Amino acid sequence: MNQWNNFTKGLLKENPTFVLVLGMCPTLGVTSSAINGLGMGLATTFVLAMSNLFVSMVKDVIPDKVRIPSYIVIIAAFVTVVELCMQAYTPGLFNSLGLFIPLIVVNCIVLGRAEAFASKNGIISSTIDGLSMGLGFSLSLTVLGSIREFLGSGRIFGISVYPEDYGMLLFVLAPGAFLVLGFLMAIVNKINKV
Repeated sequence: MNQWNNFTKGLLKENPTFVLVLGMCPTLGVTSSAINGLGMGLATTFVLAMSNLFVSMVKDVIPDKVRIPSYIVIIAAFVTVVELCMQAYTPGLFNSLGLFIPLIVVNCIVLGRAEAFASKNGIISSTIDGLSMGLGFSLSLTVLGSIREFLGSGRIFGISVYPEDYGMLLFVLAPGAFLVLGFLMAIVNKINKV
């Protein structure tokens, strides 16, 4: 497979959030602001790329009976690294994301890519696939968080764009996440069909 096509597929054509509809728990749970979406997306990108790299390296020595548990242990190791680094260097973001960071271990995007792609492909292709899917996930969470933050509080990345008096609380709350996600999914799927 052409590595450039492998890299670009996760951004729009096979975007984990808007097209494959995977990882909805963090997508709806943490995207009340752009910085939360970006932080969660980058954390997941690191875990995806590194776990795909390691799964593709050890795929031939793992027995079939313990394949999935082995992948989960590999993923959990990288999630622990991310969690400890975030706790040490970005405590505000760590506190804001809360329980969603350890839940990366069971995120269907991460485990799905390990099983469907990394266990069947080489090291370079698997790492590129992890980066692609992770960056697509980061992009979707950041866009969703930016729109919700803008409509809800008049800010983007905490920078005031218009006075807070005109914000719509609906978009900061859970129903706003569903509304914005639905519209973004429709737009991306329309673009993919053209």
